[in-house]
Amino acid sequence: MTFTSPLLDAHTAALYRSLVTAGVGRVADRIASVDRPFTGIAPERLAEEVAAVDLDRPLRDATAALDELEHLYLRDAVYFHHPRYLAHLNCPVAIPALLGEAVLSAVNSSLDTWDQSAGGTLIERRLIEWTARRLGLGPAADGVFTSGGTQSNLQALLLAREEASAGTALSRLRVFTSSCGHFSVVKAARLLGLGEDAVVGVPCDRDRRMRPGALARELDRCRRQGLVPMAVVATAGTTDFGSIDPLPEIAELSAAAGAWLHVDAAYGCGLLVSRRRHLLDGIEHADSVTVDYHKSFFQPVSSSAVLVRDRAALRHVTYHADYLNPARSAAQGIPNQVDKSLQTTRRFDALKLWLTLRIMGADGVGELFDAVIDLAAEAWTLLDADPRFEVVVRPRLSTLVFRYAPPGVSAGTLDRANLHAAAALSASGAAAVATTVVDGRHHLKFTLLNPRTTTGDIAAVLDLLAGHARAYLGDDLAHAS
Repeated sequence: MTFTSPLLDAHTAALYRSLVTAGVGRVADRIASVDRPFTGIAPERLAEEVAAVDLDRPLRDATAALDELEHLYLRDAVYFHHPRYLAHLNCPVAIPALLGEAVLSAVNSSLDTWDQSAGGTLIERRLIEWTARRLGLGPAADGVFTSGGTQSNLQALLLAREEASAGTALSRLRVFTSSCGHFSVVKAARLLGLGEDAVVGVPCDRDRRMRPGALARELDRCRRQGLVPMAVVATAGTTDFGSIDPLPEIAELSAAAGAWLHVDAAYGCGLLVSRRRHLLDGIEHADSVTVDYHKSFFQPVSSSAVLVRDRAALRHVTYHADYLNPARSAAQGIPNQVDKSLQTTRRFDALKLWLTLRIMGADGVGELFDAVIDLAAEAWTLLDADPRFEVVVRPRLSTLVFRYAPPGVSAGTLDRANLHAAAALSASGAAAVATTVVDGRHHLKFTLLNPRTTTGDIAAVLDLLAGHARAYLGDDLAHAS
């Protein structure tokens, strides 16, 4: 399959159809045939193969390029659709969203200005309205799609900084967040010129939720020190534990302190279409919210958004460029999304969610998320009854943090055994789990986002982990017995 012209236009539409069909066929065949989430290939081996490619000598043949891609990428990719991929917040993706991905890539709209996107602008705005209504943010709400939760959190805190900083030195501003919250809050503070010291970590309870009493004390101390509470960041679905902070109480404390309330619901946003929507009660009081559709709405990366209660706050990211969005366009009512975004050129990622909702419906997405939450509850029951493991907390969403911990073995030795078990499992390719640190000790983590995963899969992976850990402990375990 060779090219007479490399660009998609009226003359090459048939070539485009055949080439994309061939590529999709390769992916479909691979998806249908993989029997494990990962091959376990070592980084150095794959790096050698990629480095051997001479990018200055093109193959000039699409079939040959696909053959090469199969070898360098598809063969060893990590396949999130496999039921024993249990590691990170990566979901199997909805087929209607993949249709959207194919369409948006080919048309290549840029969602910054109306004259580059037209209907795409309106579709994105309609989805923002839909999400804001599900959140309960009110009639003045607005927002924009982003590349992910980190960008959404950055933009939200930028708006909070601008709302709070009139006449106030940046060094006096403080951001309060759960000690279990996402690292991007600290990263955003650094990027916004506040410094890492500006972020105050609020202690969590045994369920890994921010403690309102501790937040009240930190806010009071802030005032007594002559500092300004710029923002409170609550989390609806922490990365490690899936914990949801007590949103109503935090909202009340934030309002009393005059602080911007941001809710990071990157993970928990799937509850908006779930039978468990009540778990997000209180989110309607937020000044801004992060949602990641590419987590619990089963969308391909990237598909995320930041929403605000009052669209006027988005003025802080508006910049008029004569060639792009001159002031007269706003006066004429031309809807330019660049007026709301940190980005200029921006993909039409909203189309994926649009087609998912139009084909599957919101309830269909919610059923998928409810299924993995149900699965996590069943997995907790397995772990809690298994004397080989100790589990940290009962899951609220679909993550489980646990540890191989037979009696009589020192904590440091168990740390090394758990890390070894995760690494050995990955190297085998039989399954994938994540690791994290809780109270200074290394733990294992399941992140369940695949409705096709079963308790049988969970039990099998636990046996594999225990086997690798036992093999590592060897004599230490025998002496402990």
